Amino acid sequence: MRSAQVLAQLALWSSSAYAFYPFTPKWLEELEEKRDLESRGGDVGSIREGATSAIKQRNRQIHGTTPEDAVREATRLAKKYGSRPGTDLTDGSVKRSNNYDILEAAEAGGRLTAGIDQDGTDYSYFIKVQFGSEGKELRMLVDTGAGSSWVMGPDCDSDACSLHDSFGPDDSDTFEQSEDVFSVSYGSGSVKGTLASDTVTVAGMSFTYEFGIAEDTSEDFVHFAFDGILGLAMNDGTGQNFLQAMDDANEVEANVFGVSLHRAADGDNDGEIKFGSPHKDRYEGDMTYTPLGGKDDSWAIELDDAAYDGKSANVGGVLAYIDTGTTFIFGPEKLVEAFHSVIPGAKSSNGMSYDVPCDSDAPLTFSFSGQAFEVSPKDWISPPNSDGSCTSNIYGREVVQGSWLLGATFIKNVYAVFDKDQRQIGFARHVDDDSGSSSKPPTATTMTSATGTATTGIETPGKGSGSAPTLGLGPETAGPTTTETGEGSTPTDDAGDDDDSEDASAIMTGNLKAAFAVCLATVFALLI
Repeated sequence: MRSAQVLAQLALWSSSAYAFYPFTPKWLEELEEKRDLESRGGDVGSIREGATSAIKQRNRQIHGTTPEDAVREATRLAKKYGSRPGTDLTDGSVKRSNNYDILEAAEAGGRLTAGIDQDGTDYSYFIKVQFGSEGKELRMLVDTGAGSSWVMGPDCDSDACSLHDSFGPDDSDTFEQSEDVFSVSYGSGSVKGTLASDTVTVAGMSFTYEFGIAEDTSEDFVHFAFDGILGLAMNDGTGQNFLQAMDDANEVEANVFGVSLHRAADGDNDGEIKFGSPHKDRYEGDMTYTPLGGKDDSWAIELDDAAYDGKSANVGGVLAYIDTGTTFIFGPEKLVEAFHSVIPGAKSSNGMSYDVPCDSDAPLTFSFSGQAFEVSPKDWISPPNSDGSCTSNIYGREVVQGSWLLGATFIKNVYAVFDKDQRQIGFARHVDDDSGSSSKPPTATTMTSATGTATTGIETPGKGSGSAPTLGLGPETAGPTTTETGEGSTPTDDAGDDDDSEDASAIMTGNLKAAFAVCLATVFALLI
């Protein structure tokens, strides 16, 4: 019965887009439960030593009660896509802890540069953005896969909004409310509201920008520390494109930005984003550029190949989407199977996740434009299970049709440059990069807060705990912008339509058919 439930959850995923793809494997859930227990002074058992990092508990301007019993992810998806209401899929789903711990970045030096904070688990990365005439500060997810930007609004009464900071007309004298309505779907999560314009200040740049004011958010956002999403994709979502607005304001000489994501296990956070040009002090050697591929103006480039210990997996010749809003690495099941076939001892029971020996520390690389970039075992291998095995953070799930999706697991190992003007992405080795055969997967990280020091790690979870990764919010789909007219609304913008909508519709149809079939199998299994 358990396997049928897991299959049902996997079938209900949508692969129509790739923006903001949070995904929580069981090993990471164990880590977060451990951190939650430690923060309450519980007995955490035997934990190994790790790096020391400053963790700040974020103070909320708006307070609310933390929901203890969130509706499980697969159940909501089943209802959303019309499967049988009575089907109970809750046992296999996992929700993220909502402690809102923040590993703050060091102060960035100079204009056009901002430190990138994170949640202390390398799960999500966000920056401080100031809004309006009073410069109200919110934390925004840095998302190269999203064309839409939005913040939580003051009229939003969902659980997520009650726990986050918001922005609205009372916070600024220059706030201009629009009658245009926006909606963004993330597969299992969604955001709805109205568009507005006001001054935003990002990395010292200030200009007028149109973005969404959320009036309703799904409860998924309860579990994330950020107050909204800053879309850094080239393609349009809902509202104004941020990169285009920045360019129109003449804030930068070139429409380029460089990203350095910090690994929590390495100690103090030095992550940053720099607009206008790369930060040359952050990388060494030459920058290797690869032209953008595809037809949808996404940050996607062709992958040459991937290899382990010099053994080619022959998984290249397809696009790889480079997404700061995604935590792990995803690819079509067959390609991920081929990839793990060159890793001795790798095995999978479902084609989705793979157990690998914890000492798999030979070089693992992804190659672009003839240059191989190594991924540290700290990033692609989970902490060990009780049986001595670990889980690979490279998952067999086709989030983008026929393509790879490389999230923070990869990006943490390079300095990445996103060049809109020249339509290319560049990678170079971090100056302080210590990835290599001597690196080991992390076992624990010690974090200091105002109330004391806690060690974040995971006790060895049970066998197979990494074999059933759970669902996140899923891909972004921006609905057409509409204008409020009292009784209803009328479309005023075709964002998200045309070819993208046709592709999304075709993919969604396939997903619905698969979901229906698997849900029937699940119901049958439940009756046995």
